Amino acid sequence: MDQFKVTPLFGDGQIDWYTPTNVTLWMGLAVLAIIGLLVLSTSRRAIVPSRMQSIAELTYGFIYKMVEDICGKEGAKYFPYIMTLFMFIVTANFLGLLPYAFTTTSHIAVTAVMALAVFLGVTILGFVLHGVGFLGMFWVSSAPLPLRPVLAIIEIISYFVRPVSHSIRLAGNMMAGHAVIKVFAAFAPMITISVGVGLVVTPLSILAITAIYALETLVAFIQAYVFTILTCVYLKDALHPHH
Repeated sequence: MDQFKVTPLFGDGQIDWYTPTNVTLWMGLAVLAIIGLLVLSTSRRAIVPSRMQSIAELTYGFIYKMVEDICGKEGAKYFPYIMTLFMFIVTANFLGLLPYAFTTTSHIAVTAVMALAVFLGVTILGFVLHGVGFLGMFWVSSAPLPLRPVLAIIEIISYFVRPVSHSIRLAGNMMAGHAVIKVFAAFAPMITISVGVGLVVTPLSILAITAIYALETLVAFIQAYVFTILTCVYLKDALHPHH
């Protein structure tokens, strides 16, 4: 599990909140990659788009449609924040697949901050838009009256568990995937065949690592998508608490 260890960039001293670390470095690289994709590649806005401009435009349209479909027209004003979340997570996930890279989204400290920001944001927004009426989302009026208090307690508990599940799902999946790759990579030299005086790793071990790596490439996108779509669902609850 040494691949998930947070280390300072300079020296081996104590890590404080202001200490530049490998997490800081790869988060910064993710931001630079996003700027390169969304700002620099679209600065000329060619009628016949380049590959990078096409990716930026497709990503923009994909996330905008997601927000509009789930949250309605009222959710469009919050699109920039949701787009930022998606781009940071998906970029950090893919950067983490590079050799010797650090996957920042495998740390609960990173994902928890994003999940708490979403939780607090939608909760405050719900009270700002609806006042005390926002609490109506916990009262299941369609259920029989004796069951409503019980269901209200369950709804409240599930609401406050949201940031926990929201953050652990992303961090857990990224950490598990990278750990599996590391395990297969460690076993690869043990599965060998003799060739003369040397040893060669068998094609079977290489295929296994390649398959897991391909799966992790898919997971990197899916987990960013899941985090984003859950954010849209929570936002919809704040905009339309009685639906």
